[in-house]
Amino acid sequence: MSIKDILLNGGGVLLVLLTVIQIAPIKINPWSALVKWIGKTINTDVLKELDDVKGDIKTTREALDEHIRLDDERNADSHRQRILAFNNELLRDIPHTQEDFIEILTEIDFYEDYCKKHPDYKNNRAVHAITHIGKVYDERLEKHDFL
Repeated sequence: MSIKDILLNGGGVLLVLLTVIQIAPIKINPWSALVKWIGKTINTDVLKELDDVKGDIKTTREALDEHIRLDDERNADSHRQRILAFNNELLRDIPHTQEDFIEILTEIDFYEDYCKKHPDYKNNRAVHAITHIGKVYDERLEKHDFL
């Protein structure tokens, strides 16, 4: 069977019909559907690997997000530890310079900012220490008796 026979015996009619349907304002695109199907068939393995890579990226992103969360929490714990240690020194009447107070107030700012942004973080361990540090700093400012 030659190309001429195929075109004359109905193949040509099918070709013209598909082309007319493609051009018509109806939203049926047989050529596009056919090419899409062929593309999916040819690229099945690539598409599967792409899905696997997307899954791996999602898993990696979740692990990274958890790592960042833990690192930020450890950082907040470190700020809190310095706040508590400074307050302990104040309770034992160890004198400090005004610069020491300014540094610890910066630590308090970082810590309180983290606590505001992370309401689930357990904060009650430093609330009273922060209040006490603020009171002592105000007293030292009034009396001008920093170390």
